[in-house]
Amino acid sequence: QVRLVESGGGLVQPGGSLKLSCTASGFSFSTTAMAWYRQTPGKERGLVAHISRNGGSIEYAGSAKGRFIISRDNAKNTVYLQMNDLKPEDTAVYYCQAAFGQNIYWGQGTQVTVSS
Repeated sequence: QVRLVESGGGLVQPGGSLKLSCTASGFSFSTTAMAWYRQTPGKERGLVAHISRNGGSIEYAGSAKGRFIISRDNAKNTVYLQMNDLKPEDTAVYYCQAAFGQNIYWGQGTQVTVSS
């Protein structure tokens, strides 16, 4: 079955960096576009970044532009999110998403907390 496992979250001070990883299994990762979303309590899950199946097309939400970098390693079935210059408002649960066919799949999420 489809499985997405995020890791790399944690507590970081403002201005710090974190790198999230999402390892996928159960589907053809190299032919699937991937995305990172985030969610805070009481708010809808929102797109952070999206990467095409070969990495040639990348999109960022406004808040992520210039600070976050999405990448993927198809040999490792893994998508990454490098987050730099983190701000308290980046605090959220970050989710990995895969969408193919008519289905959307999510990982369990990883908590990122930006606080001094």
